[in-house]
Amino acid sequence: MPAMDSLIGLVNRIQRACTVLGDYGGDDNNAFSSLWEALPTIAVVGGQSSGKSSVLESIVGRDFLPRGSGIVTRRPLVLQLHKTEEGTPDYAEFLHLPTRRFTDFSMVRKEIQEETDRVTGKTKQISPIPIHLSIYSPNVVNLTLIDLPGLTKVAVEGQPDSVVQDIENMVRSFVEKPNCIILAISPANQDIATSDAIKLAREVDPSGESTFGVLTKLDLMDKGTNALDVLEGRAYKLQHPWVGVVNRSQADINKNIDMIAARRNEREYFATSPDYAHLASKMGSEYLAELLSKHLESVIRARIPSITSLINKNIDELEAELDRIGRPVAVDAGAQLYTILELCRAFDRIFKEHLDGGRPGGDRIYGVFDNQLPAALRKLPFDRHLSLQNVRKVVSEADGYQPHLIAPEQGYRRLIEGALNYFQGPAEASADAVHFVLKELVRKSMAETQELKRFPSLQVEIAAAANEALERFHEESKKTVIRLVDMEASYLTVDFFRRLPQEVEKGGNPAASTADRYSEGHFRRIGSNVSSYINMVSETLRNTIPKAIVYCQVREAKQSLLNHFYTQIGKKEGKLGHLLDEDPALMDRRKQCAKRLELYKSAKEEIESVAWAR
Repeated sequence: MPAMDSLIGLVNRIQRACTVLGDYGGDDNNAFSSLWEALPTIAVVGGQSSGKSSVLESIVGRDFLPRGSGIVTRRPLVLQLHKTEEGTPDYAEFLHLPTRRFTDFSMVRKEIQEETDRVTGKTKQISPIPIHLSIYSPNVVNLTLIDLPGLTKVAVEGQPDSVVQDIENMVRSFVEKPNCIILAISPANQDIATSDAIKLAREVDPSGESTFGVLTKLDLMDKGTNALDVLEGRAYKLQHPWVGVVNRSQADINKNIDMIAARRNEREYFATSPDYAHLASKMGSEYLAELLSKHLESVIRARIPSITSLINKNIDELEAELDRIGRPVAVDAGAQLYTILELCRAFDRIFKEHLDGGRPGGDRIYGVFDNQLPAALRKLPFDRHLSLQNVRKVVSEADGYQPHLIAPEQGYRRLIEGALNYFQGPAEASADAVHFVLKELVRKSMAETQELKRFPSLQVEIAAAANEALERFHEESKKTVIRLVDMEASYLTVDFFRRLPQEVEKGGNPAASTADRYSEGHFRRIGSNVSSYINMVSETLRNTIPKAIVYCQVREAKQSLLNHFYTQIGKKEGKLGHLLDEDPALMDRRKQCAKRLELYKSAKEEIESVAWAR
């Protein structure tokens, strides 16, 4: 028995620790955590007024549960029993009142009622949010029992019509868990075929392997009748033996007969009963508690490998999370500077991965050069600029009062210069687009640098420094691409135009061409020649603008994004503490992870120490 008590007591402690640390489900779906679900629990199921509360009080040996007509249990009660050394006083603790110890169990009943009302209000509404109660006593066995609202068939005054289904759904959410043991409570003075608890248990556990049947109110059956068909497994057979109990009557409760006396009366009832005397050694609440405890031990032993495996998995995950979160920051100035530089390098590494292709995003810069810039160049209004009407106007105005003699050089120059000015827009737009991409990559890299998440102040400083650097690179890039356009406008490629007279001569009649220099065809040839030159310049700029932008923005961002920041940080050594102020939520998360890690490691050691004890 000591080994069994140690093992079950360990599971109780793990469950309670999981509860305290938040590793359990307190939400509307009662979605318990993986570790909690891996540990077996006993759910007490029965119809209203079936005697559930009396059975629990008999197991505990204390009168502590609310009583009354209708729905009394309106929230699940997770009841953990902890066996203490002989001679120690009984006491109780609630999870929601961790600093208060109850020795008066009438106050425990009052607190259960008040805590229920805090969530449901003073109505007959129900809630799936559990109340967690631990009772420490030398008169109990180590167990975890979950008292659930009684199954009902009719909504009473003050309850919605859905309450019947709501209660069933809540009960199912507990008993359908694979590691749940069902304690099905049925009154003996009703036909077992009408038992709500057995009906539900049969649906959830058709083989009966996880169901323990408890028959209450044996002393209230009609004279001349008994429940032997049920207790001996003929009416409804389960894998485990049925247990009969005799609870305190209402008269006993009114007389304040204590649970010790009630247990003695129960033993006497079975020992002296002509119907049940041959089963007396396997009847009663004390035997029921021992039976459940023994079964719980066997279940725990069978599941130790999977529990240990889950604990190891959780330990690995928590260790990895603590590595991601980071250890506490040193107070030494040199260590702080080192930490900041390491964090900057981590951010810079991720930023470069985005640019170089290890992470997505850098391809958008190529998209600017391969799609956006060519599309913008194609949309330039050269057709309007080199229209017949505009060419005639520009050429005519360029000569002033003296007409050109052979070729309208000034007209050519003005047409070309005017056309080249259009290239400034796409050039600047490309630099702007790349700047936007780089800023977005800084934002993404900042978000993806896990190590930085714990230092919001440092994040702000690094982001500001990176964006400030990008602004400088952006301005330099814009100046450079505009300079490229200005270079094209400031010096025309003369070889292109030297070929034009030759091409005219190849036409066979230069004299006619000269005579026709004011005709429509003449101006069309000028527009065509200028268009050819502009196309040549456009092709050149299509190649040189990306080179200038990459050189001034992308290359600089890769090589010196945080250089200025490093210089400034170096001057502030000894005053860096404010940059390493952690996010309070992250600090809380680290503490929670550390507590959970301690829980799992402790649980692993204790399981290994007592699991196979005999």
